[in-house]
Amino acid sequence: MKHMLAATLLASSAAVATAQPAMPMEHGREPAGVLNLDARATTDVPTDVVSMTLAVEQEGAEPGPISAALSQRAQRVIAEAKRTPGVTAESGGFTIYPSNDKNGRISAWRGRAEVRLESKDFAAVSKLAGELASQMQVQNIAFSLSREARDAAESKLIDEAIASFKTKAQHTAKAFGYGSYTIRNVHVGQAGAVTPMPRAYMAKTMAAEAMAAPVPVEGGKAQVTVTVSGSVQMLR
Repeated sequence: MKHMLAATLLASSAAVATAQPAMPMEHGREPAGVLNLDARATTDVPTDVVSMTLAVEQEGAEPGPISAALSQRAQRVIAEAKRTPGVTAESGGFTIYPSNDKNGRISAWRGRAEVRLESKDFAAVSKLAGELASQMQVQNIAFSLSREARDAAESKLIDEAIASFKTKAQHTAKAFGYGSYTIRNVHVGQAGAVTPMPRAYMAKTMAAEAMAAPVPVEGGKAQVTVTVSGSVQMLR
């Protein structure tokens, strides 16, 4: 009788449990009234770093002498550039390639060597490029922001981006019929600096007296952006 009674009670409990509707799972689900949003602040900052590529090409019957001559010229230009205060110089691209005739045979060899200059002193690098024009000529010029200038701009934008995030959260919460909000999570990030495209310069034959003329160097502006994104809990 005890075994029969226990079995009957167990069966009844199982029936009751089966008859009850399943409760919705709350685990992993966001509560109601959660708002995801983002805000940003942007400013234009004058570029303060100029990068300049100098290059020279040479042609000959054998690759060895061309390679040696180009290497010597590049090293000489780098050495001269490093004597200018505030200017850094380093080797750039270096290529040696054959030139074929109409029958596919090698008729000559061509080589190209590059040197890259970088400086915050636009006047100094402009004057230097003019002095080096008899050995290497400017191929392109690019401008960018130094880390110090970018960090300074971002530090000023952070407060503006956060204030914009708070204003957007408050206005949006009210539009949905809520009275206020609390921040659930937030992320502050930097979108980096957007700089103008490099300017290309075609090599030109210049008169000897114009060789030392400064190369025109005038920077533009870079766009710096700080973003604030996250979610808030809207409150009644």
